[in-house]
Amino acid sequence: MSQQGTVANRILDAVRRAPGCQLDELERRLPGLTWNQVFLEVDRLSQTGRVRVRPMGDGMYTVRLPSKGKRPCSPRELR
Repeated sequence: MSQQGTVANRILDAVRRAPGCQLDELERRLPGLTWNQVFLEVDRLSQTGRVRVRPMGDGMYTVRLPSKGKRPCSPRELR
């Protein structure tokens, strides 16, 4: 498994365990990963529809899985 896949899987598992957690909290839940690694992978997962990132104000963001009724976009649909 690639390093990127490992980071993505760890993030998705953490979000499943704590839906709606804040981005900073998510980084603290993932020992061994830097804030930059978490931020970049959350950004990628958000762009592909695998997570949803919502602003809370004051530079705070929550991360959750998409609603069950909405399917993630495929990379082809993003082009």
